[in-house]
Amino acid sequence: MIGRRVLLAAGAVLPLVGCASAPPTGGGPALTVATLNLWHNQGDWTARKPLMIAALKAQNADVIALQEVLEDAAVDLENQAAMLARELGGYRVAFVSTDPLGAPRRYGNALLTRLPVLAEASTRLEPLDDYRTALRLRVSVRGRPVDVVVTHLAWQDDAGSVRARQITSLLGWLPQDGVPLIVMGDFNATQDDSGLATMTGPRFFSALPHGFVVTTLNPAKGHPNRVIDHIFAEPEFFRPVAARLFGDQPTNGEYPSDHFGVTATLRLI
Repeated sequence: MIGRRVLLAAGAVLPLVGCASAPPTGGGPALTVATLNLWHNQGDWTARKPLMIAALKAQNADVIALQEVLEDAAVDLENQAAMLARELGGYRVAFVSTDPLGAPRRYGNALLTRLPVLAEASTRLEPLDDYRTALRLRVSVRGRPVDVVVTHLAWQDDAGSVRARQITSLLGWLPQDGVPLIVMGDFNATQDDSGLATMTGPRFFSALPHGFVVTTLNPAKGHPNRVIDHIFAEPEFFRPVAARLFGDQPTNGEYPSDHFGVTATLRLI
């Protein structure tokens, strides 16, 4: 990345202009995507729920990737992704979990989209004993197919090799047919992590370039400053237009989640 290095203020937008990766004028259609770790029903879910709905609605995203999505009959909690799709309006929801269909408690990842869906698929990532999944939707962006993927990787600080194996498993599972690809989610690692080497190499770029934000973990919830929530896209097919954090400002002392969300607008080329 060439150009001025700035730290985003809370809620600020990062316009990628004056940089080597800045979009040319014109070009193909733009696509807005967002990712957020919901923190399932931890903390004060009753207070967090309307803040989360409002924060996601404000993004006006074409595709939303969600992690730590929970449904739990024991506490009368409907699937959080289905709830958000309904409250936001106009979104189709896809959900994946290692918990069996019909189980009273299911926990996993989800994608919401208001674009036409051409295909849907999901998988468990290796190593299977870490219970990680990936979910893919092939959507139509003004007639062009685009694959959007959500995942959530191993959390341990020393699990770089596990994350690398999970990413290898993910990329090996995805179709190899030249369709543009965006991978989003909670990678539980910064871009310096050895396990993310494939995602930070030449095949992908980050919508939030290295060092442009201080953290995507919420310090108010006791987390250290770390950027672990990412949107990766292929430079062969996309140019970055803008990116921003969301859910990073409290309302009456409460936040939507223990993570901040990331939104990016990308232009197809």
